[in-house]
Amino acid sequence: MQKGFFAAGHFLNDLCSSMWFTYLLVYLHSVLGFRSTYAGVLLLIGQIADGVSTPLVGYQSDKTSCLYGKRKTWHLFGTICVLVSFPFIFNPCLACNDSTPQWAQILYFSPFIIIFQIGWAATQISHLSLIPGLVSSESDRVELTAYRYAFTVVANITVYSVAWLLFHFQAQNNMDTSISDSLGKVDIPLFRTLALVMLATGALFSMVFHIGTKEEVTDSRSENQRILPSTSQEESPGLVFQWKHWLKEPSSTRLIANLSQTYISVYLTNSLMLPKNYVAIIPLVMYVSGFVCSLVMKPVSKRMESV
Repeated sequence: MQKGFFAAGHFLNDLCSSMWFTYLLVYLHSVLGFRSTYAGVLLLIGQIADGVSTPLVGYQSDKTSCLYGKRKTWHLFGTICVLVSFPFIFNPCLACNDSTPQWAQILYFSPFIIIFQIGWAATQISHLSLIPGLVSSESDRVELTAYRYAFTVVANITVYSVAWLLFHFQAQNNMDTSISDSLGKVDIPLFRTLALVMLATGALFSMVFHIGTKEEVTDSRSENQRILPSTSQEESPGLVFQWKHWLKEPSSTRLIANLSQTYISVYLTNSLMLPKNYVAIIPLVMYVSGFVCSLVMKPVSKRMESV
């Protein structure tokens, strides 16, 4: 039960991440009418904010001392940042009109995107760093990570399934003659609803995490003293991580997944000219098929090793 409570703590992040990578570009470009360059700039601003804030949050969270628990405190901070900023990303500029230049709208969206990415990083780092404090054995840590990945899979399937349902309901209630098979401003309420549903669902799971997960409160100074090596030990000089090591880093494979997830919706609507509901159907098929293949690969690899 405790492992399920823990895994629920990253569900909000997974839901928002799925929407961010899959729908941000197509929402800004095809729905709000942003130039493709400006849509890319906003995505880039978010990724830079994420890259800068992730190590800073990791460093600061280790130095935090709080009765509630330093990891859960940062997780709560990140959750609040995500909840207050994400709705404004998938919503038109509130103070703008048709004559407002797009560069001004970039200035409007940028603070919300930066706050969202800081909150996302705080939630991710604090949640992941909780694992060593909750369990001690390597097998239990692997199991917690597996639970965490399972919730990631469920989150992606949830986003694409709800998006497909919203497009389906919109097509069924097509009394509005402005609704077509192409994305446009008429789809603003659909993406707003999708974002709010994901936030409400994720907030519920975050609440379950904070209620069900107990963090051992320790003094950060004494913990750092236990972790840091003795000053009497000689440190070996030289580079710890060279540039060529990045090519062998397993985490780099996520770049392929993120790139395909980011551009698939744009490719479907702008290059293939498919109906807009395909931005939900195709990612759903891709993710489910990939998940099924990952389940099949383990027994297949064992069988091949025995041959």
